[in-house]
Amino acid sequence: MVEWTGKQFAYQQVANDLRRRIADGEFAGTGQLPSYGDLQKAYGVTVTVARTAINELKTDGLVVSHQGKGVFLTADASRSAAQLTDPAAALSELRKEVDRLRTEVGELRQRVTTLEGN
Repeated sequence: MVEWTGKQFAYQQVANDLRRRIADGEFAGTGQLPSYGDLQKAYGVTVTVARTAINELKTDGLVVSHQGKGVFLTADASRSAAQLTDPAAALSELRKEVDRLRTEVGELRQRVTTLEGN
């Protein structure tokens, strides 16, 4: 259950709590999130709030839904959710990726220069 702050809309608070739970690996076993009805009961919200929260997670690329089957985690949902809940860690990971790409681009430049010289 989330502690309602009044600083954010209810759907944002539910979405944020679900992001945290995804990042913590809570749904990793089944890969499936609770149904809208279960979310309504767990958070004490309307179905509209539950749907809007799930739509936020879809926008983040954390989940996909299948009509009549449920809402499921994407392949990298835990990692992505962790980045969304910890921006500093996400920034650090992004910097590492940029450094790796710079190294690869430098190596490719050298290879192209070598090939063009022949």
